[in-house]
Amino acid sequence: MIPRTALPILRSLAADYPVVTVTGPRQSGKTTLCRVAFADKPYVNLEQPDVRSFAQDDPRGFLRAYPDGAILDEIQRVPELSSYLQVVVDERPEPGRYILTGSEQFEVLNRVGQSLAGRTGILRLLPFSIEEMTGHFPTRPVERLLFGGFYPRIHDRGLDPTRALGDYFATYVQRDLRALVNVGDLSAFEKFVRLTAGRCGQILNLSALGAEAGVSHTTARNWLSLLEASYIVFQLPPYFWNTSKRLIKSPKLYFYDVGLAAYLLGIQNESHVLSHPLRGALFETLVIGEVLKWFWHRARRAGLHFYRDSEGNEVDLLLEMGNGVYPIEVKAGETVNRDFFNGLKAYARLYDPPPPNGGALIYAGDAVQRRHDTEVLPIAELPRLLRALAG
Repeated sequence: MIPRTALPILRSLAADYPVVTVTGPRQSGKTTLCRVAFADKPYVNLEQPDVRSFAQDDPRGFLRAYPDGAILDEIQRVPELSSYLQVVVDERPEPGRYILTGSEQFEVLNRVGQSLAGRTGILRLLPFSIEEMTGHFPTRPVERLLFGGFYPRIHDRGLDPTRALGDYFATYVQRDLRALVNVGDLSAFEKFVRLTAGRCGQILNLSALGAEAGVSHTTARNWLSLLEASYIVFQLPPYFWNTSKRLIKSPKLYFYDVGLAAYLLGIQNESHVLSHPLRGALFETLVIGEVLKWFWHRARRAGLHFYRDSEGNEVDLLLEMGNGVYPIEVKAGETVNRDFFNGLKAYARLYDPPPPNGGALIYAGDAVQRRHDTEVLPIAELPRLLRALAG
């Protein structure tokens, strides 16, 4: 296993809480991380039918079989178990006793929040970051990342991304989705997901998305919630405050893994990415995903937003920091163009006081520059910038 940035954070949480809950997409490395961090603990996979039946039919007896704790994998398969865990850890609240993992964020976090409030630390684990891959797997050119994405299995085993991501999506539709809810028309749902990938990085318009997919607004909203619950997509909220400018108040839509978005767009090799009309949106998805990983893998709140006004001025990402809001513009070009800074300049004119430390431009090139008050950085330098901002 390559070192995960979340490993020391996971161990730190286990030193403070009797239960730690690790949630994230399937195949993001949750099980591997937990088994490496707690190699001395029994591992219990609740996906196994006989194990799951034991936990469902006799939860007290099941937990009694692991008096000193265990890693309970895919806890959402037996959601009622968290209520019994509450009693067990209240009787013996030793830190790091039980480690839970789950792939359905709303189900897992809601159950844990209700039953284990104050008793569990929460860690969200996404697939590999560029920071983690550096020195272990190739991270250049950027098209390689946009095409292949970051699921660990693809890189660990040298799999063909198109085939691996196709299998991943098919498994999600056939197993996870049906476990969440009865979708009904799976072909219509698959069309909906592919159309969603085509709107990556765009303002979300559910009515238009549903109409193009041939489903009602209500169905589109429910299906989007399913994609969010299973860590396929997320919404980036707008940032607005008291200003005379009319601001966009609808969220933007992104995929957690850019490779999955590229697969759903029909991209079959790295060269297709170079000329694809959504290359810019995919690069934006990549950058915002990397920022999210940096915060989540450190168990920190990620206060991420975007800015857009009715005149079309936009900043792709705003970070809520302790000393203000830090703007980051994202451009897929490899050569810095003066137009790249238009959104940052328009935002700075509205912001009082001025944005702390200026702002940043993340682009697909390699050189580090500073233009006016703006750090111009390749994406590999993003962790350094975030460390400086977060202290």
